[in-house]
This record gives sequence, C-alpha cells and structure tokens, in this order.
Amino acid sequence: MKSARVWNRDELILALDLYCRMPFGKIYSANPQIVDLAKRIGRTPGAVAMKMVNFASFDPTHQKRNVQGLKHAGKQDKMIWNEFSVDWESLALESRTIGDQLGIKPVSVLEPEFAMEEMETEIVRTLKVRIVQRFFREAVLSSYNYQCSICCLNVRALLNASHIIPWAKDKSQRANPRNGISMCALHDRAFDRGFFTVNEKYEIVLSKELKKKKVCDFHKNAFCSFEGKKILLPERFSPDSKALKYHRDCVFVG
Repeated sequence: MKSARVWNRDELILALDLYCRMPFGKIYSANPQIVDLAKRIGRTPGAVAMKMVNFASFDPTHQKRNVQGLKHAGKQDKMIWNEFSVDWESLALESRTIGDQLGIKPVSVLEPEFAMEEMETEIVRTLKVRIVQRFFREAVLSSYNYQCSICCLNVRALLNASHIIPWAKDKSQRANPRNGISMCALHDRAFDRGFFTVNEKYEIVLSKELKKKKVCDFHKNAFCSFEGKKILLPERFSPDSKALKYHRDCVFVG
C-alpha cells in the first residue's frame, strides 16, 4: 500500500495561514479558497480542510470549549503552531512569500498589491508592514465573523481590527490575533483613545467621560447602553488576558 505523502513546511504554513484568515465555520472541503489551495499544493480539498481543523486543537479558544473531533493533529502541526503562535508576523510574511511563488492571491484584497522583487528598501519595508497589517485584520475580523464585538454591526467596510496593546508599544504583538478585537470604526476609535476598556470577565467598562449625566440619545445608544455587558467573543483567538490588563492599566483613562 502506498504511504501518504508527508506534509512539508511550506504546505503547513499555507494551511495555518488560511486557518487564521478564514471564519472557522467556513472550513469545509467545498470552500473555493480551500479547493484552490489544495490544487496549488497537490492535495485534496478534504485533506486541506482537515489540516486546518487540526490546527484548531492548539487554539486556546477551542481548547476551552472542549470541541470534539480535533484529535488528529500531528507533531509537525504542533511544531508549526508553536513556532508561529509566538511570531505571527513571520507567518504573515512567510506565507505570503510562499503564496506568491505558487500564484496564490491573498484571501481578500484590501488595496492594490505590489510584487516583492526589485524594490527599494523603504518600499519593501512599507509593503511588509502592509502584509502584516492585512494578516492581522483578516485574522481578527474573520474570528468575529465580521461583526463589531460591541454593537454587532456587520458592515465589513465599517469594521476595524483594534489592537489591544497599541501597534507602537510592542512590536511582538503587532500581528498577534489575540491582541485584537473586532470593532466598528466608532468603538475602535473610543477603545484606542481609552474611553472604554474590557475587564477580566470580558465586560465593557466606560470611562467617566463617557458616563456624563447629560448626553444625547446617540451617545446613550452608542456607549452608555453597553456598560457592563459582555463583548461578543470570537470563534478563535480570544483576547489575551495580559493584553487586556495592559489596556486597562496603560490606555484606559478611567
């Protein structure tokens, strides 16, 4: 009997990257993006979908839920997960390089693309930042099924992947999906400015500025009505507790 072909590093990286960017509920063999990746790497769509599901067994969010059917991950899968779960920026860049070589387009194109070859240093640096930002945005928004975690707005063009620890404060957290929360533009701006935060129970805590006694109806509906309520939690990559504590201690204006 012919033995199954072992997954190589490039294939595992592409599968993990797609796992991060795709809503978990859409990981199935008939998904066009999975079918395309399978064709590019010479695998069956079912094998690619299964490999993506295997990565979920290492995701703390799925582990807490005790999701059944995630028992088939191998040593190679765990090694790849462990490598990139502490360096998501490298996953974004390596998967993009491999994808370019195979002619795989990004899951979603948010702005015009550029080739990575034969560029000036500053342009290459800018492109790398954009690739990392795109990975972070897609990983976070897809984990929340493209909804604002505060008000549940589901208009994708109005959603942002909000950094819990700000981009400029910790380079190692810039691409970490667990350092992100999906928010509409209004709540993203308020969160970034520290006008509200999220406590240990994932409940919304408003600043004194947002709890003024005299406010307009929009203010009440947009902020006051959410005080004490839990945010919408994602299917994967739950907000990191240490990052949330940083936000409460260093960003929240109280």
